[in-house]
Amino acid sequence: MDGVTRCAVVVIALSAAAAPTSAQELVVSLAEQASAAAADIAQQQPPPQQGGPQQPEGSAPPTVAIEYSDAYKMRAKIHKVASLATIPLFAAEGIVGQKLYNARVNLEPTGTLKSGHLALAAGIGALFAVDTATGVWNLLESRHDPTHRTKRWVHSLLMLGADAGFLATAATGPGHERSFADSDGASTHRAIAFTSIGAATAGYLIMLFGDH
Repeated sequence: MDGVTRCAVVVIALSAAAAPTSAQELVVSLAEQASAAAADIAQQQPPPQQGGPQQPEGSAPPTVAIEYSDAYKMRAKIHKVASLATIPLFAAEGIVGQKLYNARVNLEPTGTLKSGHLALAAGIGALFAVDTATGVWNLLESRHDPTHRTKRWVHSLLMLGADAGFLATAATGPGHERSFADSDGASTHRAIAFTSIGAATAGYLIMLFGDH
């Protein structure tokens, strides 16, 4: 397992530690899938060039210059800004979500907390939609570039997994406060949310520090 993949696994595991144990299987599955994909991608070698002089044995393959469009560069900037804007929303959503959970358990008023929780979730959803659109588009354009290929794909797998997790988080949100304490819906909702935030944070850290 290389340093990039270890970074992803560690961050996801730390996020799971803050969530109920029902998140553990999802965490392990996500980490194993990312690790396996990274290993497969890392083993891929560019096809040998046809004709021309042969490279001496043991020498590095020639660097292929990849030209990216201006649209690619613009999407990359938008993607980075949206990603950085999402991180503080994760922190705020975790704090507000925990307070809302405690208030419901204690049968305290939840109106303001619930409104804030939903507003933060909407902001995260909007930024993630932008990130997904720009990220997938740029991933397709960069598919022939061997530079940092493993890092790009591990990042993409984690972010797409987080996308699915946030959809599941929205789908499992508890409804009526009266039935809250008697159901496992809130624990499931919280577990999926923490796991998704952990996967997304790992994806961000890989792109920021994956080369160090």
